[in-house]
Amino acid sequence: MAGIPNKDRLIVALDVPHVSDAEALVERLGEHVTFYKIGMELVYAGGLDLVRSLSKSGKKVFLDLKLHDIPNTVERATARLADLGATFLTVHAFPQTMKAAKAGKAQSGMKILAVTVMTSYDNNDLREAGYGCTVGELVTRRASQAKDIGIDGLILSPEEVGEIRALVGNALTLVTPGIRPALAAKGDQKRVMTPAEALNAGADHLVIGRPVTAASDPVAAAIAIQDEIALALG
Repeated sequence: MAGIPNKDRLIVALDVPHVSDAEALVERLGEHVTFYKIGMELVYAGGLDLVRSLSKSGKKVFLDLKLHDIPNTVERATARLADLGATFLTVHAFPQTMKAAKAGKAQSGMKILAVTVMTSYDNNDLREAGYGCTVGELVTRRASQAKDIGIDGLILSPEEVGEIRALVGNALTLVTPGIRPALAAKGDQKRVMTPAEALNAGADHLVIGRPVTAASDPVAAAIAIQDEIALALG
């Protein structure tokens, strides 16, 4: 999607146990990273105040809470979270949940991203959970529903980005976890790509955690990824 500054394409996942750890990492990365993901672990450790402080300091925040509950609860929770200044909030891509989150965000600037299928899942995992379809089929169905409902974007594996970009066009922002630079370990992700591959397939933002946060030199790691993004986008 055009109009996104190259630096904003990288979202560094602050998957650390303490707010002080996150604050130290943000300070260390400085101007090299403009966008951060704050997930459940950090929120449960008191990280909601960090969402406010990062937003006020000019950073962008992806609040990854994957909301899913009865519609009234999702709508009211989304309304409260919209006051924090986050750029993105995730919900699970069930139609009731997406509709409720859209209503809850109202006219705020926060965008709702629907999680299609977790990147740690493969076809066997879906079968064990009782689904009678493949990962690709479920992602496609949920992407179509999200587009029809008017959700702002999707969280999906880079492996599905090309097909879903063709399906939704530029109507939705596509955000991809499961990104691993060529020399990085996959960890618990099963459906992964390099930054360049994901961008070339049509991703808008790349969520990258351990290859930066667990690196011996996080700044050098972030710079290398930013360089790869710039090269891929020409």
